[in-house]
Amino acid sequence: MKLVIIFGPQAVGKMTVGQELERKTDLKLFHNHMTIELVSHFFSYGSKSGKRLVGLFRKEIFEEVAASDLEGLIFTFVWALDLPGDWEYIKNLTHIFESKGGSVYLVELEADVEVRLERNKTENRLLHKPTKKNLEQSESDLLRTMENHRLNSLPGEFEESNYMKINNTNLTPEKVADMIKDRFKI
Repeated sequence: MKLVIIFGPQAVGKMTVGQELERKTDLKLFHNHMTIELVSHFFSYGSKSGKRLVGLFRKEIFEEVAASDLEGLIFTFVWALDLPGDWEYIKNLTHIFESKGGSVYLVELEADVEVRLERNKTENRLLHKPTKKNLEQSESDLLRTMENHRLNSLPGEFEESNYMKINNTNLTPEKVADMIKDRFKI
């Protein structure tokens, strides 16, 4: 069982890279908006109820996958590295898989903000993330989150052998997926 956590700021390409990695491996993609979009039909993701439900759905899926005979999962996440709660979330998620004998791989993506603002408007993103269709609001959220939180790691912050950081500003999703696949022998 393998869990690949692809993290980084909004519109860096996590879902698109995850889609390519899913095509090239036997891993299933579970991008973070799969639960956000489900719950947002009833409650805003920013609300207490929305966050609680998203958390419950994700935890149940993680536990079922970790206990299954699937090859593994690709999960995308905007990790606010300045928030202890986000570190605890990843620690708990890692524990779910490792407690079942699985391996966890961390892939951090970073890209220039101008590129991310363009990616924020792509057809693929808007198809899979309907709550991002209000581009003015989505762009404002992207910029505000970047100002309020640290969304990429500091040098030396991650030293684990199961971690890699990729600046995908000028790389195709296919190339990034190949890099992940090769690095972790997936």
